[in-house]
Amino acid sequence: MGRTLDEAVGAWWGEDSGCKLPRLWHERVPADRAAGSDRVRAETTRALHPRREAFRAVLLEFADGQADLVLVAHRDRLDAESLRLVADVLTGRSRHEETRPVEPHDPGEAPEETLQEWRAADRAAGLDWAAGEGGAGERTGHVTVELRAGAPGMGARLAVAAAIVIARFEDQDRPLLGVLRNWWDRPARTLGAFDTGTLLALDLSGAVDTGALLAHAGEALTGRTGRCGADQYADLMRAGGSGIAVGVLDGADDEPSYADGRLYTACQTAPFPLTVIPGRTCAGAPQLIVQHRLREVGEEAAARFARHVAFVYEQLSSTTERLAPGDLGLLGEEEARRTAELGLPATSLTWEPERIDAVFAARAAERPDAVAVTCEGRTLTYAELEGRAARWAAALRAGGVGAGERVGICLERSLDLVVAMLAVLKADCVYVPMDPDYPADRLAYTAEDAGLRAVVTTLGIFHGTAGMWCVRPEELEAGEAAPGAAPEEVKPTRAPEDAAYVIYTSGSTGRPKGVVVPHRNVVALLAATRDDFGIGPDDTWTLFHSCAFDFSVWEVWGALLTGARLVVVPFWVSRSPAEFHTLMLTERVTVLNQTPSAFAQLMEADRRSGEQLAVRLVVFGGEALDARPLRTWFDRYPEDRCRVVNMFGITETTVHVTAQTVTRRQALSGSRSVGAALPGWCLYVLDERRRPVPCGVPGEIYVGGEGLALEYLGRPDLTRERFVPDPFNGGRMYRSGDLGRLLPDGRLEHLGRLDSQVKVRGFRIELDEIRTVLLEAPDVTAAAVVVEGGETGDAAQARITAYVVMRDTGGETEPVRLHAQSVLPSYMVPTSVIAVPDLPLTANGKLDTRKLAEHAVAPAPPAPVDTAASPDGDPGDLAASLASAWETLLGVPVGPDDNFFLLGGNSLLAVRLTAVMHEQGMPPLQLRELYLHPTVTRLARVLESSRT
Repeated sequence: MGRTLDEAVGAWWGEDSGCKLPRLWHERVPADRAAGSDRVRAETTRALHPRREAFRAVLLEFADGQADLVLVAHRDRLDAESLRLVADVLTGRSRHEETRPVEPHDPGEAPEETLQEWRAADRAAGLDWAAGEGGAGERTGHVTVELRAGAPGMGARLAVAAAIVIARFEDQDRPLLGVLRNWWDRPARTLGAFDTGTLLALDLSGAVDTGALLAHAGEALTGRTGRCGADQYADLMRAGGSGIAVGVLDGADDEPSYADGRLYTACQTAPFPLTVIPGRTCAGAPQLIVQHRLREVGEEAAARFARHVAFVYEQLSSTTERLAPGDLGLLGEEEARRTAELGLPATSLTWEPERIDAVFAARAAERPDAVAVTCEGRTLTYAELEGRAARWAAALRAGGVGAGERVGICLERSLDLVVAMLAVLKADCVYVPMDPDYPADRLAYTAEDAGLRAVVTTLGIFHGTAGMWCVRPEELEAGEAAPGAAPEEVKPTRAPEDAAYVIYTSGSTGRPKGVVVPHRNVVALLAATRDDFGIGPDDTWTLFHSCAFDFSVWEVWGALLTGARLVVVPFWVSRSPAEFHTLMLTERVTVLNQTPSAFAQLMEADRRSGEQLAVRLVVFGGEALDARPLRTWFDRYPEDRCRVVNMFGITETTVHVTAQTVTRRQALSGSRSVGAALPGWCLYVLDERRRPVPCGVPGEIYVGGEGLALEYLGRPDLTRERFVPDPFNGGRMYRSGDLGRLLPDGRLEHLGRLDSQVKVRGFRIELDEIRTVLLEAPDVTAAAVVVEGGETGDAAQARITAYVVMRDTGGETEPVRLHAQSVLPSYMVPTSVIAVPDLPLTANGKLDTRKLAEHAVAPAPPAPVDTAASPDGDPGDLAASLASAWETLLGVPVGPDDNFFLLGGNSLLAVRLTAVMHEQGMPPLQLRELYLHPTVTRLARVLESSRT
């Protein structure tokens, strides 16, 4: 065989090839063939020297008398078919004289229609699911999976299967595959590099069935188009960010082995991170070979990918039905069961369902003289809070409020707010928190939709509402609420499973929806976190957030049900990081709950202050956390001094679902993990048919367990749509609309939303609700709403922009914005309302958000700011400086009477404005002055007067 090799190679290569003539290496392996398969794999993956070695032949002789001949060549010198011809000569199946020498081959350029298909295809951001090995260099690995079905069409079925799997892995509808094959008109029995490539884009949106997909893939594998080099396609795909190629070698379907029993299996190194190849086992059975570059795709990820491709392939092979791509699952029954169990908590929840007010009464009995709540120098002990809430509860019942009826609470952040929440529960009723800063129309809608029997408020907007009793806190305290009726102690009869509160969240139908949460859920949440977080009577918490935001449920009851002290943060203090930092220092706050956006401002205030806080636990929630900026926090507050926890949750699942302790290492890595499920809660990541998706694969997050809300108030259809049966553990599960993926250790990575819901600075917003309000404005015929400016991860730059089509093309958009302002909370009012002649659409008829700005009708520029002092003493120079600072921060022209917040300003940018003004030597700015005087002219006048 060695002499034959020398003769053959000498004839084929010639003397001027620039490479050494190869030799036949003979090695005896001290194992039988089955046990020595790793030796074969090692030889096939051992790299050739790029200049001195173009070909290698190794004969491996095993202890059981069998042998393998391994041939390895550079792809640009010999293709897989050429290696087959060499094998024929070396094994005596043909003579080398019958085979033509190596021919040079110019693959040509990619045809334009193929390039257009590539440009239109989905391209993934990268193989972040693949867990590559950074120091692996160019080393490759191989995974093999035996298949039950072979027969003609094997390559096409594997291509479609690989496309379906990678589409699920990378959340695409139109994955791009690179297909490697021989020329259709390859010269017979000629050695050379005749591999060519083509791009295969498959539509997996459901518009095309599997029959059409297989036909399309078959044409790509066997058709007479795309005579282009494989490396060119590799370059294209790398530029597009996709990382998958399907390599199909000619002959896999129709010539798996020789008549005398010898087997030929080609395993070609493809120029892609991951390649799917049809092959045969030693016994001639069909098998899938997945080749992967280790630096980009790790062994475990490649094995998982191969297993899923094989499973989809078997489904395609076992039926002649034309199926939708979504009908094909990635997991068998047993693996699906194991995957569903990944989202179960590591420990069980031990607790007893109780009412919130009953748990508080127990804490008051244990610590009657301990301070329960503090606000602006005023305090209530546990005994005082229990007594006052009991009196208010009796007054509510005496006033005609019945058990189970809903009572609104619309109060500023104060002691009275906390008393009212507890009092309504003690009255055996359900509290409905409302933010008094919301527009009157929204408050009126909430009151009507909730069917409020009473509302505790100091506002006059609710008076006169039929069937609703408006009562002030001082009336409840004085017992004047129900003249002639003697308040009596209330003994609640409703169970822990009954409703405790209703919180309204933004609704996709255009109106907010009420989420009804029972007592037991709040008690379960505290039972699930109390021991892990070590929360108890020695802690001091803050009520930082609006009572209409469900984070406040965790803040209020997290403190009061564990015997801790609650510090109520006044609204203006919550808007000033410096003042809030001072309050935390003064009150020795130990447990802090923040959205990441607010905490970023607090970190800066902490750095400027230099004084150390007493905080030992920081809990993040409300929006996605980018942990990288936390490195400066860990410099001042090491992990052993202050624990940082990132929690994912939803109003419908009672505030929190998961917990992830954030470490310095995670901050450095930028981990997106939100942790594993809390004890008592459970997580599933499912596809559109509610089947578990594999680890690392995106899907919709479903939540089950103790925290599920009872319903959407008065919305049975929506309740049935979002709260669905749990097929894995019984009961119900909540369909979140969030995109995520489970990691092998059960932790969840949150990847965003599947619908038009967004989070802006911690607020949950349905863009469709804003759009509906805009369409109600006069002269608006069409509208679109997008979030812009948050691409860099800076929450302060994220802003809501509305694009409207006006009936009168010259119509003003300011009345539209004023209409939205009269209906929506301030955090939902669009920063800009921009007129467009029409809404641009994609080829598929969907809104093309990228082209909206191009269609905008340019507004008239604002009037310039007068820099000269006016006769009545207007400070012109200060006004000009303010306008310049605003323009720098907001990135838009600023007029003298433009409103800071309507130009795109928000609480985060307001804080930055104070710093800019300080650096430029302008008078110090108290944030409340900006809120009360939000135009350049008015603010300049106020600041100038403060100088005198």
